[in-house]
Amino acid sequence: MSSPATAHLASTSRSADRLTAVACGAGAGALWGLVFLAPALVNDFSPVLLTIGRYLCYGLIAVALLAPTWRSVVSRLPRRQWRNLLWLAFTGNTLYYILLSSAVQTGGIAMTSLVIGFLPVAVTLIGSREHGAVALGKLAPSLLLCAAGAVCIGWQALSAPGTGSTGTQVFGLLCAIGALASWTAFTVGNARCLAQLKQISAHEWALLCGVVAGAQSLLLVPLALLLETAAHSGGEWARFALVSMGVAVLASIFGNALWNRMSRLLPLTLIGQMILFETMFALLYAFLWERRLPTGIEIMALVLVTLSVLSCLAVHRERESCSR
Repeated sequence: MSSPATAHLASTSRSADRLTAVACGAGAGALWGLVFLAPALVNDFSPVLLTIGRYLCYGLIAVALLAPTWRSVVSRLPRRQWRNLLWLAFTGNTLYYILLSSAVQTGGIAMTSLVIGFLPVAVTLIGSREHGAVALGKLAPSLLLCAAGAVCIGWQALSAPGTGSTGTQVFGLLCAIGALASWTAFTVGNARCLAQLKQISAHEWALLCGVVAGAQSLLLVPLALLLETAAHSGGEWARFALVSMGVAVLASIFGNALWNRMSRLLPLTLIGQMILFETMFALLYAFLWERRLPTGIEIMALVLVTLSVLSCLAVHRERESCSR
């Protein structure tokens, strides 16, 4: 049996890891929230071209950062993990961003945030089936708070008159739902891969994902040439390049590194809750972009989202205390 001092040190270490993980999750959410704003900043460019710009920049930066240690990293990566990288880069980067950009440009940031806000519910439900996970019944209060917050987030957007045709609104909603499904698959798969890869750091894994995503973006060039029929000025292309580089560096490089660090410190059920930070920051950026203050129901949504995360954290702390 372990001594009380050893048990106390282990408890302190777990608490420190949990705080570090939450801080990383919040940081990733703050950076990832920018991806909701980017399509609005360059809404005269197609989602496919936005995806190419972001991930081509991400891939080139990842290649440059990995170049000095490329042989070492590749030698430590099992061959089967390259298949995982291919589908994770596709679901969590290429496909996700095409769908999310389409949703933002046709349905708006608020509606897209609403749908993506349900991601913690989906991930937590999947994570509850993992061995040793917290029982789903104990997570019910957190899930209910999450669902209530997500509904509040988009209440005004859904009740207000649409800015486009009904067909356009429906298309935007379907794109947002597709982005939700794509990102859920990535979140679960990425967490499981990281749990198996002890010989690869979270940062190295994120960069490898960037290399693959960059290669995939090149395959989209013929499609972009087919869809991008509008002419753009030099200033518009400069703005596009700046936004693409900014999102690549902030969201893809730093955001992914923080998220992967967090994924190694938290169970899957709690990882899902951390995605709520992305929704909160996306809304904050939307308010700044639209130059307005949040309404009462939007403030209520942020409170519910925060309570959902705190509730889930409390359940996991209680489970750890009972297991000691």
